[in-house]
Amino acid sequence: MPHTNDLEIDNLPNRLTILRMLMIPLVVLSLYFVDHPQQGTGTIPTWVLSHLAAWTFVAASLTDWLDGWIARRRNIVTVFGSFLDPIADKFLVVSALIMLAAMNRVHAVVVIVLVLREMYITSLRLLASNEGFTIPVGQSGKWKTGFQMTAIPMLMIGYNWLGMPWDQIGTVCIWIAGILSLGSAVSYSLHMVTALKQKREERRKRASVGA
Repeated sequence: MPHTNDLEIDNLPNRLTILRMLMIPLVVLSLYFVDHPQQGTGTIPTWVLSHLAAWTFVAASLTDWLDGWIARRRNIVTVFGSFLDPIADKFLVVSALIMLAAMNRVHAVVVIVLVLREMYITSLRLLASNEGFTIPVGQSGKWKTGFQMTAIPMLMIGYNWLGMPWDQIGTVCIWIAGILSLGSAVSYSLHMVTALKQKREERRKRASVGA
């Protein structure tokens, strides 16, 4: 049955989004005490905190997929969810990247590229919304997200575990994500220019018919 109250706040997808927001301080604090063990109580080993941060990040990422799946399945589209869901995603990723850069686990250049790309794409989407159309997610953007969300928890763990060099694999993945983010930004820009030209042409034709 279609969901009709688009001003509703208290529903399951929104609760999951809020839960994701609440997980961000846990990720940040865990990484902070990994980097500054002398400021903690000393009772929790740094490797435990690294795993706590990594798996909390993974759980938060899964809530992003889950709230979207539930919203589509139950046809729940609300103003609050449409606003908060993408904000929660960006807060989670940007907070994690900044902490990893502070810990020297990811190069600052990659963080700058990824963060600025998110700001740029968000601006494009706002412009597209004002013009009355949407920018679909391209394949390069999906691959970028996949590599990025794989790299971040690996870099949080940051050492060889279960016979795998998680830090090295994470570094390779985050650089790939950075390169793909540039390609996707170019792709989105070209799509935006094409869509704007089509809109302008449609408006010109309607104006000429009405004249």
